[in-house]
Amino acid sequence: MKRSVAREIAVKLCFALSENSSTPGEMLEQLFSDEYYASLREEDEIFDEMPDKKQRRYITELVTGIHEHSAELDGYIEKYSTGWKFGRISRTAVAIMKLSMYEIMYMPDIPNSAAINEAVELAKRYEDPQVVAFVNGVLGSFSRTEPVH
Repeated sequence: MKRSVAREIAVKLCFALSENSSTPGEMLEQLFSDEYYASLREEDEIFDEMPDKKQRRYITELVTGIHEHSAELDGYIEKYSTGWKFGRISRTAVAIMKLSMYEIMYMPDIPNSAAINEAVELAKRYEDPQVVAFVNGVLGSFSRTEPVH
């Protein structure tokens, strides 16, 4: 499994967390159960291959970290969303931007350009071109302006 697929899985989990009351731990435990994961294969090709141990750690770090820093990341999205009200931004775009911002701020082994490029590519799969350009602009401004932790 490529890291880009692991990112996409993490985005789907972050989106799902915003929609229900499960904890990240509960959601990850369910996801990584063989039976449940196999059932997802029928819905989406990104679940064709079970993540290995390294990918599971990466997905887990993203999902739990984004959940823990959700308010902070929402604040950054709102700050850099020039001309867009936060409520107007799709939850998918928010999840994608949170993932990229988290990687930029808390995962120094991932270059900012890679985090942004992957986010833009994910946005292209789920959003229209206007939203893709918006995501790219927000993340570009964020990465040039905010200090990394």
